[in-house]
Amino acid sequence: MKIILFILLLAASVPAQDYELEKAALAIKKTEIIFAPDKRTSIFNVDALRKDSLIILLGITNLPEAEKYLIENLIKENIRIFDNIGLLPSKKLNGKIYGVINLSAANIRTKHKHWAEMSNQALLGTVVKVYRKQDGWLQIQTPDDYLGWTEYDAVQLMDEQEMKEWRSAEKIIFTEMYGTCYSEPDYKSLPVSDIILGDVLKKLDKAENFIKVEFPDKRTAFIPEKLTSDYKDWISHIKPSAEEILKTAKRFIGIPYLWGGTSIKGLDCSGFSKITFLLNGIELPRDASQQVNVGESVDTENGFDNLQPADLLFFGTKAKDTIPEKIQHVALYLGQNEFIHSSGRIKINSLDKSKKNFSAYRYDSFIKAKRIITSINKNGVKLLTNYSLKGNN
Repeated sequence: MKIILFILLLAASVPAQDYELEKAALAIKKTEIIFAPDKRTSIFNVDALRKDSLIILLGITNLPEAEKYLIENLIKENIRIFDNIGLLPSKKLNGKIYGVINLSAANIRTKHKHWAEMSNQALLGTVVKVYRKQDGWLQIQTPDDYLGWTEYDAVQLMDEQEMKEWRSAEKIIFTEMYGTCYSEPDYKSLPVSDIILGDVLKKLDKAENFIKVEFPDKRTAFIPEKLTSDYKDWISHIKPSAEEILKTAKRFIGIPYLWGGTSIKGLDCSGFSKITFLLNGIELPRDASQQVNVGESVDTENGFDNLQPADLLFFGTKAKDTIPEKIQHVALYLGQNEFIHSSGRIKINSLDKSKKNFSAYRYDSFIKAKRIITSINKNGVKLLTNYSLKGNN
């Protein structure tokens, strides 16, 4: 009903100069609403112009089903079209439409510019989809479906065969907060790279008390064995529980807030909840406004008594009159009215007015809560073991 109303209003606002062009514009908007309502996870940048007796469709999309839907609807309207929509991934990638993150944490931006907003990060060893390249940057999509741009050096491009080899290779995961990859099995040797919690590398061999590893770009290095776990063993033994999730969350206390940060190098509020659950085998969506749409709703109508440890708490602007609610912040519930979140730094606050760490601002802006650990493999909650873009799957 909302879609129909929107299209009718749009139609009423367009000057009646070119009826076919108007119909094409409406069809494009309708297709976008149906197939690509969230620009953070879908690419559908399509426009129309007239060329003699034809309506030319131009732009790009990563949604072949959206392109097909649009064309079929225009044909039904007896509109003569020329389809010049570029379907991603770009043919200029020459089949290298997969990538593996090649840095300890790759910074991902909204545009292919250094000054552009950082919207996300991806950890070393994460498999990504690659859609196109431009001016030294790659447009990629991370396992949570989030889109963005990162520099060439942050990603090792791979074709289908190379990706199969990477997936099937034995790997290690780094389990300490920070570390160094050394050029030799010697703490005094030159560094190859830094390495952080959650990074994944190909395992080659053992050397004394070190593990020899290989980066996606074939660089080799040595990491102290005691700081790593075998990836298959690690992921097979994960049993998400409130206790383990909160134990992980508390490891991050004191790490500074960083807009777009999803690694221990800096965390925004949803990046904090995301990495906390990731390290317990659960892939959450990227942003708080997306995370609120997964999991099981918790009744907080009459207070916080129904909350359980590891529930996600959401804050923002409450709905009022014609203004919809807006989710702007997320935290993890600890129990006893306390929660842990990224606000300036990772810290613990309370919803209890009698406590010293009470946050009046968060209390007043609380909107709702969602329970994640009761929704494994349902309600939008995905386990890493079942997620095709992660690990050895």
